[in-house]
Amino acid sequence: MFDLIELFAVLSAGLYGVLLARKKGMDLVGVFSVSCIIAFGGGTLRDLFLDRTPLFWIANPHYPVLIFLISVVASIVRFPEEGRVLRLLYVPDALGLGLFSALGAGFALAEGTSLFVASLLGVITGTFGGVLGDIVSNEIPSLFRSGTTLYATCAFLGSWTFLLLHTVGMPEPGPVVAGIAVTVILRLAAVVRDWKLPALR
Repeated sequence: MFDLIELFAVLSAGLYGVLLARKKGMDLVGVFSVSCIIAFGGGTLRDLFLDRTPLFWIANPHYPVLIFLISVVASIVRFPEEGRVLRLLYVPDALGLGLFSALGAGFALAEGTSLFVASLLGVITGTFGGVLGDIVSNEIPSLFRSGTTLYATCAFLGSWTFLLLHTVGMPEPGPVVAGIAVTVILRLAAVVRDWKLPALR
């Protein structure tokens, strides 16, 4: 189950990276680099924290190949106007966030961490790739900008949904599907409804 989720997470995050790089007008090298950073960044940090070796994208060498193929196609295909690309960004971003957050929390729990630590690793796995992608794209990471719509909060709540349902004994794949759904729905709703955390004063 987790292998399939990881594959879709990599594809979603890679597609988000492609759209972000194309928005910045990058060439094939830039598109591939940004896509790899976003697709593999959060999971790499998770594996390092949990001392899991080899890193997940090294253990699954078809992942970088898939990202490369997506990058090549994206560099050839003509994209719509920038405004539409910006709108398209939110869907793979939300999917990647939900999938990677559930993965991070699940792997952490399997390694025997506490529920709270597992939820934090879920957030880190879901968000860190995007943070790195924003940095190499010369953007202030959206996670750190004031006044941005809910992002890490969605991953945190989705991770806890998975962890609590798993703890009370809900049969698989119920907990992981629910966790992913909560994260994705909250993230897309936050974008549409402009939900933000209140500013500290």
